[in-house]
Formats: sequence, structure tokens, C-alpha cells
Amino acid sequence: MDSVVDQLEQGLLDSFEHQAFRPLGLATGRTMEPFYAALVSRLRAWPTDRLQLLRQRWRSFNLDEYVGLAPEHPSSFSAFMGHHLVRPLGLNPAQVVLPDGAAANPQVAADRFAAEIRSAGGIGSQLLGLGSNGHVGFNEPPCGPDVRCRVVKLSPATRSQNAPAFQGSPALVPEQAITLGLREILEAKELHLIVTGAPKAAILRKALDLDGDPEVPASWLRRHPNLWLWVDDAAWGEEGP
Repeated sequence: MDSVVDQLEQGLLDSFEHQAFRPLGLATGRTMEPFYAALVSRLRAWPTDRLQLLRQRWRSFNLDEYVGLAPEHPSSFSAFMGHHLVRPLGLNPAQVVLPDGAAANPQVAADRFAAEIRSAGGIGSQLLGLGSNGHVGFNEPPCGPDVRCRVVKLSPATRSQNAPAFQGSPALVPEQAITLGLREILEAKELHLIVTGAPKAAILRKALDLDGDPEVPASWLRRHPNLWLWVDDAAWGEEGP
């Protein structure tokens, strides 16, 4: 995780120097937990005046949120961000923006979320994980590169993958979510795909071997001119004995 944290930290420093901070695009999930721990540790070591400036200027947008969960729900992505980033870093929760999963009309909430990102100038550095079926965000297969922020139905594979946050039961995972589309993701200035663990090796290889396949949404990322890939040995298929 140190390398991607180094990259993001330098980006934040450069943004402050040029006073041109573009919002970060953030992700959730078990892959991201050690990343946020390392990032918080690094940023809290900054000089007090620089850390205070970071807190004042911070603005980020998350990829997705479950439909039907209020921000205070312990399994919501809002609660995840509060636990792993907002409170440890001393940020104002309003600076870490997520889709409103509890909205009466989720599609209206998705449109509003996308409009807020556009008004902020778009995403600078976008963090991404990789789903077991090749999804990024909650862009489930089949999915083309032009889909925008919307309400999606989660696949059984995704609900099973996310079950640990819901007492281990896929049935408790919400059936829908609001997600940024591949169009918004690909419009970010740079993408950082973080993949860890042997169970992701096969789908990672498939995503890298294909040049844009609706059945593997992550394969569209190859078309981005500034894609960074951060992979451990296990996910790369080189795990030792």
C-alpha cells in the first residue's frame, strides 16, 4: 500500500502548491481498509499548518452507496468512510460526499450526485477496487463505457462478496445501489486500481487481457491514458509457497 499512498500524498502536496485541488474519488471495501489506515497515518504526520489546510480544502466523492441504507446504518458506505477516514483524519463529514442511498427517489439522488461532481470540476485521482465478477464501482456486467451515474441491481456474486458486512448473509445485502457510471470514472484525471489477494488473480488477468468487454467492466479501464495498477503478489498470481 505504501506506493499508492506515496502517489496520492504527492498529488495532494502538488495540488496545494498550485492551489488547484480537484476532488478525490474514493472507494470502500476490505481492499481499501489498509489503504486508508496507511493514508491517515501518513497525513497525520504532516506539519500542523499543512494538515489544517488539508482539512479545510478536502473534498471527495465516493463511488457508490447502497439503496435503502441511511448514512448512520453501520453497514453503509457512509459509516465505513466515517470510521476509516473522516473521524481519524478530523474531516468535516460534509467534505466526504456519497450518494444519498436513503433518498425517496434513488435515481433523482443519482442525478444530483453526478451534477455535484460536475460542478466541482470532476474527479482528480479516482481510487478503484475490483469486484470478483469484474465490476468497478457497482457497474455490474454486462456494462459498456458510456453508462452514467444510476441505480443498479446488484448481482448475486456481488451480494455474496459483500455479505461479511451484513452478518455474513447475502440476503441482508441490499438489492440495489447508486453507483458512478464508467463514463464518470473514465473522465477522472487519473485512475488507481488496487487489487489484492489470490481470489482476484483470475478476474484481474481477464480484465488486463481484454480491450473493453461488457462482460468484464474493469477491462474498459485499459483505455484510460493515466491508469495506475497497484497489485500484490497474490493477486498477480505470484504468491510464494
